Order: sequence, then structure tokens, then C-alpha cells
Amino acid sequence: MGNMSEMRNGLCIKHNHDVYKVVEFLHVKPGKGPAFVRTKLKSLTNGKVVDNTWPSSHSVDIVRVERRKYQFLYNDDMGFHFMDNESYEQTVLNEKMIDHPKLLKEGMDIEVLMNSEDNTPLTLEMPQYIALEVTYTEPGIRGDTATNVTKPATVETGAEIKVPIFINVGDKIKIDTRSSSYVERIK
Repeated sequence: MGNMSEMRNGLCIKHNHDVYKVVEFLHVKPGKGPAFVRTKLKSLTNGKVVDNTWPSSHSVDIVRVERRKYQFLYNDDMGFHFMDNESYEQTVLNEKMIDHPKLLKEGMDIEVLMNSEDNTPLTLEMPQYIALEVTYTEPGIRGDTATNVTKPATVETGAEIKVPIFINVGDKIKIDTRSSSYVERIK
């Protein structure tokens, strides 16, 4: 059991017979009345995001998690296959456990959050930024640079990302995996 002062982004808690990860939290102390904590929680079983508000005196069940390094191998109709970097055991994860599965590249190192109590995988965390090569995009129209114009581009994993018009086929781009968005071109 923990109290609201321990609330932070990334914390895993039990709530309504499910395991949730704290995506956002805000501790609010209004001028009148008691303090409260406003949170945005993501279910680790079905991927739904819910908003919840608790009084600051409320206590929650904190789920103890371990971070384990895995390597992405491949995906098929059974799911996404990963290999533990220490024991070389393979694990299959469901697509619901992965925020942006189209950004996974074979051989990529990721972290899997495992429930310490029953050793089951809860969710997968990719590195914050990844570099991928653009495999297809329409050429940019010359003279259309007065505003922040973007165009769709397909990267080597098959994901479609909005990129600026100066990006061409063969360019390597840096992608933010949290929002699946373009960050910069890599020289």
C-alpha cells in the first residue's frame, strides 16, 4: 500500500481489479477544500486510458515491477516475439501491450515491465528515440515552404509518419516513440 505522495509517472498500481500505469498526474491544492490528485491511467490489460481523481489522503496498491532487457525478434499471427538478453528465453507479447507496434524493428533492444509477484509481462517500453530510414515518400513541392507543411512518409518498419517536405527516400529520421512523431533528420 502506498499513499498519494508516492504517485509519479510510470508507477504501476492496482485499481478496480486491474493493473494500471500512471501516464499523468497532477497534485491540486485548491484555495478552499482538501487537496486531491488528478490522474490519467492506462490499463495494462486492455490499453484503455481512464481519468481518475482521488483525495490526497487516499491509499493505493502499488504493483512492484522489474525492468528486463529484451530484443525484438519478429511478429506473426501469434504476436510479437522477444528474447530475454540474459536467459535467451523467448516471450510472446500481445499487440495491446505495445504502444506503437509498427515502430518495432528486428534486433531492437527494449524493456519489458514484469510483475514481480507472478512474473507476468505487463507492458513494453521502447527507447524514447529511434532512427529509421524512409522507404517511401512523395517528393516535396518546390516553393511550398512558407508554413510548416508535412507529408506522409513510410519508414523501414512499415509505419507511416508525418515528416517535413524536405525529407526524401533514403533519409534517416529520428522518431519519438511516445507520440510516433518526427523529431529530426539524421545526417
